[in-house]
Amino acid sequence: MYLEGLPRSVKKKNSLCHITLFLFLETRPELFSGSKIHSSDRTMDLGLAEDHFSRPVGSFVASDIEQLKLAIEECKKLILELPEHSERQKDTVVKLIHLRLKLQELKDPEEDEPNLRILLEHRFSKEKSKSVKQTCDKCSTIIWGLIQTWYTCTGCYYRCHSKCMNLITKPCVRSKVSHQSEYELSICPEIGLDRQDYRCAECRTPISLRGVPNEARQCDYTGQYYCSTCHWNDTAIAPARVIHNWEFEPRKVCRSSLRYLALMMSRPVLKLKEINPLLFNFVEELVEIRKLRQDILLMKPYFITCKEAMEARLLLQLQDRQHFVENDDMYSLQDLIDISSGRLSCSLTEIHTTFAKHIKLDCERCQAKGFVCELCKEGDILFPFDSHTSVCHDCSAVFHRDCYYDNSTTCPRCARMTERKQDVVVPRNPSGN
Repeated sequence: MYLEGLPRSVKKKNSLCHITLFLFLETRPELFSGSKIHSSDRTMDLGLAEDHFSRPVGSFVASDIEQLKLAIEECKKLILELPEHSERQKDTVVKLIHLRLKLQELKDPEEDEPNLRILLEHRFSKEKSKSVKQTCDKCSTIIWGLIQTWYTCTGCYYRCHSKCMNLITKPCVRSKVSHQSEYELSICPEIGLDRQDYRCAECRTPISLRGVPNEARQCDYTGQYYCSTCHWNDTAIAPARVIHNWEFEPRKVCRSSLRYLALMMSRPVLKLKEINPLLFNFVEELVEIRKLRQDILLMKPYFITCKEAMEARLLLQLQDRQHFVENDDMYSLQDLIDISSGRLSCSLTEIHTTFAKHIKLDCERCQAKGFVCELCKEGDILFPFDSHTSVCHDCSAVFHRDCYYDNSTTCPRCARMTERKQDVVVPRNPSGN
């Protein structure tokens, strides 16, 4: 209501001040405790009806950055000198907020910023969001979207102020994922703070375990120590702990490790039977998932030669886990997390049932590709993915498991193929030799 009739530029500036004051009250309510602030009584005090630099408390006159800094310092001193919780102290706090906003406007002039900037393989896109809940990854301070321009990397989601762009030294993590798609598979491979020369592993800032001059924070993924600017105590699941201990408790990691693990989460780069084959002896869910994946690979030839299956796009049910229709031994970290929670078992069992129903019940063409057990010549049509069957490794013929035992039973189909080869008549030499 009190902004009606004001110029548009004044409305914008005053609304920003009002919002900033609200945020200040949220963080420092003790300065205004014990009194009620009414908008009608405080309009002139807040500087909403006129320029708040026209009649400032304490004669704070400032027109450039240096003068504003001096005025801010004088304002801080005056706040400490004034009686606590007095009206003058509250007014001076408001003036301090206005001075800081003005200083921010001078530091970040409203000029047209490019929508896309490329730096150190980052592809920074200019953000339009006015949220104040983002934090700059470079300076570790809040991004005030209302008055500051900020960018986000479309590859690794690195966020920073426009003014911090030229100070960035970290390359885009996505480029590392593209060139080095593998995990550190040792559990917290610590080398010691002395081996790091008591400096942050990333920005080389001096650090120590005592927190002087900066706290040393260990990343559970790399095992190295980082400063508080490069390590925000974020947590993530460590792949090495999952593979070796089947442990999914999130651990503290640095910012770069957090982004790397997030981008690697769905990449199938873990070959469990080579890294830790004993894991299948202790985790029953892994054995179940491996069997379902093996069955799906046996179903795949039916679908790629079936017109109805291609039209129904049955294989697209696994589009989020493309590696499941390519092999049965590669896993992503997300696969292992979903196996531990039970989500993958439920979803994959449902897909397996749908696939089997199409082949065995719904599609006559797929049914015609079934097998009859040539050993007992009894029972229903058999398919290689049936749980009660065995498959010949040489000719892929299918038999009842009770009828056929690997390396102990002769496969009738292989025997026929051998006899045909032996019955081939070798043509005689025309010379009669």
